[in-house]
Amino acid sequence: MTATADRDPGLQPERTRLAWRRTTLTATVVALLAGRQALHSGATPAALVALALSALAWLGFLLVAHHRVSVLDVARPEQLAPRGALTAALCTVALAVFAAAMLF
Repeated sequence: MTATADRDPGLQPERTRLAWRRTTLTATVVALLAGRQALHSGATPAALVALALSALAWLGFLLVAHHRVSVLDVARPEQLAPRGALTAALCTVALAVFAAAMLF
């Protein structure tokens, strides 16, 4: 047996899984607060567009996070693909931009 076959993953995959879940929860709260702000401010067309785009960004992040959490169940999980990392980063930035757009 090789050292890689006997690898004990320890708690690192569990910590990573929990981090993805916390981040998904945070993105959910941001999207919900953005929706509340959009509807509370009178539901202007611009706010509704920003709300719809926020929902799309949240769904994109949710898909990336779900895929990443499901991959972490094996003893030797694959690395996060650059495309997945870029998607998660873009969704996070998009949520911030759309939330800021709703304020104006």
